Amino acid sequence: MQTTQHVLFERSEMKDRHLVRKKIREHIADKAKLPILIFPEGTCINNTSVMMFKKGSFEVGGTIHPVAIKYDPRFGDAFWNSTKYSMMTYIFNVMTSWAIVCNVWYLPPMVKEEEEDAVHFANRVKAVIAARGGMSVLPWDGGLKRKKVKESFKEEQQKKYWQIV
Repeated sequence: MQTTQHVLFERSEMKDRHLVRKKIREHIADKAKLPILIFPEGTCINNTSVMMFKKGSFEVGGTIHPVAIKYDPRFGDAFWNSTKYSMMTYIFNVMTSWAIVCNVWYLPPMVKEEEEDAVHFANRVKAVIAARGGMSVLPWDGGLKRKKVKESFKEEQQKKYWQIV
């Protein structure tokens, strides 16, 4: 990873976040360097939806070249349901699959609009990716797979429901 200029950081460390943002800005300012590949969801989901993007990737400026990727499970499923299968079972299934096939769509470049903040820009990019891949858009991140739902998120959803009723 050191030879390919990976930028590693601990998401929970605020100092790391600022350092990564600085490194990414420096990287994109240098036209001699290769583009950066970022997975803004931070995790994978079951090939049906696109989860909330982390806003950090969209705060640094530059042009975003979105890519939609959707696995075709007909010959072998690349998705690992960690609540259902152990790591060894998953590896066995992938290694004995006839093929792991995915569709990849390179979408037109996108830039942040003047009045747009990073969250809105991320959501706009996410919507384009989801539409091209035929997936639904989710307003939450992958943390819900492993953590308890925050009370503030529950309250927000309850308020939305109350307004409908």
